[in-house]
Parts: sequence; C-alpha cells; structure tokens
Amino acid sequence: MTVLPTPSQTVGPFYGYALPFPGGPDIAPPGHPGTITVHGHVLDGAGEPVPDAVLEFWQPAPDGSRTGAPGSMRRDPVSGGHLGRDGLTFTGFGRVATDADGGWAVRTLPPGGVPYLCVCVFARGLLHHLYTRVYLPGVSVDSDPLLASLTPARRRTLTAVEAAPRTYRFDIRLQGPEETVFLDFR
Repeated sequence: MTVLPTPSQTVGPFYGYALPFPGGPDIAPPGHPGTITVHGHVLDGAGEPVPDAVLEFWQPAPDGSRTGAPGSMRRDPVSGGHLGRDGLTFTGFGRVATDADGGWAVRTLPPGGVPYLCVCVFARGLLHHLYTRVYLPGVSVDSDPLLASLTPARRRTLTAVEAAPRTYRFDIRLQGPEETVFLDFR
C-alpha cells in the first residue's frame, strides 16, 4: 500500500491554490501618499529562486494601532467569489505568492510603534512555516532588543536596503551562509 502525503504532513504545494487572494500584496489603500514598496526574492540554500512560496505580512497601522480591520477577505454575496480588499481600509495584513523568479512585492504604509514588518514564509520542503521580520532602514540597533542581540552579519539578514525613495529590497534566504534569521515562537 502506498501512503501519500497529506496537507498536515507538508506545507506545500497545497497552500498555493487557496492562500493567495485578489489584492493580497496591496496592504496600503490605492493612491495613498504614504505608500512604501518592499520587494525581494525568496532563495533556497543554493541561491536558486523559490517560485512557489507564499509570504504573509502583518504590521501595525501607521498610528501604532494593532487592532487590524476587516476588509481583505471580502466575498461577493451573490457568487461567493473573492472580491479582495475594499480599497479604502488599511488592514495591516497582506499575502503574496512569489513569481517564477522567486520575486515578490508588497505595497504598504510604514508601521507605527515598531521598525519592522512581520513575515511568515510558506515554501516547499518546509514542514512548518517560518517567521522573520523586515526591518526598515534607519533603525537604531541599540533600540531594538532582537537586533541588538545579533552579530552584525546576522543583523544584515533582517534589514531591508533602500533601493529608491520609499522602495526597499529584502531577500529571504531559506538556508546557507547568508540564511535569514528566523524566529522561534513557542
């Protein structure tokens, strides 16, 4: 008898069919003047792109509130299909799939009260998703306990690089000498 893996035994590729939703990468309302873009690639241990990863982002609103707001998973009451975001509400949550080159991008507002975005990584070969943070440039290492606890080389794996005004690059490396720092929540 052959026993096949089920979704409880592995993270992917099952998640790629149901988790992405329309407007998932657009956390900031369209046209908002404070919008920033954070983009990068998900890379495996050999530095190759991971074309079928899904990333979730959470953050507080620019005023520091963490209550969130409904609006990301709206459904059409007639068809039951996804309508996506309402286009007005900042929810503090986004979800984006990587493209064929492992690339991803989210458009959001700067987080208030903390200097980072929280990220959850779902990818093939992972039995459990991974948590990390994207620190935006300008963060004082001494003011953040996590960054202060890391060596400069490890700190760099959590810090985005300004690529253009209001645009930041952050690559996620799943393994290898430049592996991103992942957080262990118990």
